[in-house]
Amino acid sequence: MNNSRRDFLKSAAMAGGGFMLSFSWFGKEVFASETATTAVAADFAPNAFLSIHPDGIVTILSPNPEIGQGIKTAFPIIVAEELDVDWAKVKVLQAPLDTKKFERQVAGGSGSIPHSWQRLRKAGATARQMLVEAGAKRWNVPAAECKTEKGYVIHTSSNKRLGYGELATEAAQIAPPADVKLKDIKDFNLIGSTIKGVDNQDILTGKPLFGIDFYREGMLFSMIQRPPAFGLKLKSFDASAAKAMPGIVDVVSFKNKVAVVGKSTWEVKKAREALKIEWEKEGNLESTEDHNRIFKELLDSPKADVRRKEGNVEEAFKSAAKIVESEYQCPFLPHNPMEPMNFFAHVKPDGVELVGPTQTPQAAQTQTAKLLNIAPEKVTVELTRMGGGFGRRLGTDYVLEAVEVSNLVKAPVKVIWTREDDMTGGSYRPAVRYRFRAALDKQGNMIAYSLRGVGINAGNSTRENNFPSGAVPNLLIDSIDHKSPITTGPWRAPITNFLAFAEQSFIDEVAIAAGKDAVQFRLDLLEKARTSPAGPVRYDIDRMKTVIEMAAEKSGWFKKRKGISLGFSVYFSHASYVAQVAEVVVKKGKPVLQKIYAAVDCGVVVNQSGARNQVIGGIVDGMGHAMYGNLTFKEGTPAQSNFNTFRLIKMNEIPAVEVHFVNNGIDPTGLGEPALPPTGGSIANAIYKATGKRLKSQPFLEQEESLLGNIS
Repeated sequence: MNNSRRDFLKSAAMAGGGFMLSFSWFGKEVFASETATTAVAADFAPNAFLSIHPDGIVTILSPNPEIGQGIKTAFPIIVAEELDVDWAKVKVLQAPLDTKKFERQVAGGSGSIPHSWQRLRKAGATARQMLVEAGAKRWNVPAAECKTEKGYVIHTSSNKRLGYGELATEAAQIAPPADVKLKDIKDFNLIGSTIKGVDNQDILTGKPLFGIDFYREGMLFSMIQRPPAFGLKLKSFDASAAKAMPGIVDVVSFKNKVAVVGKSTWEVKKAREALKIEWEKEGNLESTEDHNRIFKELLDSPKADVRRKEGNVEEAFKSAAKIVESEYQCPFLPHNPMEPMNFFAHVKPDGVELVGPTQTPQAAQTQTAKLLNIAPEKVTVELTRMGGGFGRRLGTDYVLEAVEVSNLVKAPVKVIWTREDDMTGGSYRPAVRYRFRAALDKQGNMIAYSLRGVGINAGNSTRENNFPSGAVPNLLIDSIDHKSPITTGPWRAPITNFLAFAEQSFIDEVAIAAGKDAVQFRLDLLEKARTSPAGPVRYDIDRMKTVIEMAAEKSGWFKKRKGISLGFSVYFSHASYVAQVAEVVVKKGKPVLQKIYAAVDCGVVVNQSGARNQVIGGIVDGMGHAMYGNLTFKEGTPAQSNFNTFRLIKMNEIPAVEVHFVNNGIDPTGLGEPALPPTGGSIANAIYKATGKRLKSQPFLEQEESLLGNIS
């Protein structure tokens, strides 16, 4: 838990020399090297590190939070590839927050690899070239006569070889080259292979990697009572009974919350139950019935924010040979990471120490500084591995709670949430309803398309530049947002996690009305976007077409198979493209989902193992929440508070998943989120084909419980 930059440098120095390469994580790559002596260890302050020890071990500091997306494995793979080192000799350490040294220390938006891809490659290639020059100098031969292979510099004509560790100190004396040649993709050995996660063994053996594991001698524990309903505020409380219980140190209140502080988690949990609190109304206490009414009213409202408009939609609908209309709705959803919210804070006279699982460490730092009215540099943030997040840990509310409590009781404190706290007082995926309309001419061409999104604290509930925008001559996309006391926030693949299901289901409806094959209908629209675009086309037509054709080919879409119904869906999000085909069979009169095929274009795949896990995990997540997830409200209070009332997907309900990656050689794009959005649409479209019943709201189980076979 204490692998700070200084500790890292000291460990390198104690190894007896060695080579340290710093590289910039900002826009311009600036390299510098120094010998890792004790003096350097005390004073060297680079932006990030590639360290080669005399024993040949290569270590890098990984700045981005590890949330299960595999970044702690992928980063060193990229460096090791260009460095040309044996993977068995590569180690990585988690870096703390350092805004002066690192850029974008964030786990969100599927952007870690795209941001760091070129920087990491250049770091490895620069070190490799310096090592080659050191070897050439030792042998007194031209560097052009040397090559590298698995941690060795080799003189090609004599076959002499020196390990990187043997050359490390000499390489540190060489000026870093201004420019380096990166490997050709065809020469990759590590990138694109299957490599297990660097933390796998520690996770399997229960090592204390996660925030929930963190412990500091002398720290206190705290649980917080928050308002039981959205729209209530604290009026008064009586803590006398709680304070008299064993192990309780104090009970404090702040910002409509009451915190119990004590010596163990169990003691503060029991004492919290003894609190006597009176709440009073502060805002509307909304129920699910209210939200359904609000949706209807706003869908019919004459006022909306126009997000995109092309052509004349009104005239196109007047002249249409056929009009298709549908509405789709999704509920609120909690994030439900396996590891509930927790964080450690120690507010001291000279600064603040923060330790825990956060997707946005810099936001934790700046918000803490703002809260306490101190300079941000007086707040340190140490990152632990996270047991899931799905966007929940992009927020800082749980971090600031720990800061507030520590500041009030003047002691180091770890705040821990229960599952019920997490599900009832957290931040949710917004509930949204969409209204679609499409106009067809006599030939079955879509001549007009309109979409209105109404969300509850969703902001813009549309993605107005996504397909089929640009492919339809007359288009109108607008949105309306209802402000509610219920807190919402980013949830894996924000907005598109449901919008994709709605859009792709509706496009299937339109294709059916046009009498056209669902896949061919999408391909025809893409061709229109290419040959006669209606306004700007903000997606890559060729990349989308490729995944459509790959998914269709791998699933046998155009081959009729008796008793098998296929549903199609394709989506672009986080700069990547994913097409899916769901395979459904009918058993005992009910549809059974038995397989999902996925074609994925995320550019170069760094690690086959991590990439497949991301795709399969996204599909399972998308399927589970489309089928079962539902959070409802009664007068501001969530009706579901734990997994006994909130339905999650079960292991035996997961279908076979077949993943195929497009090998186009472009730089990596996002992968943590793009596989989730298309899933609901492919399943719903397959169920429609098998049963003739269209699922338009989530969760599917509650919409058509009688429909579902063993997937229910």
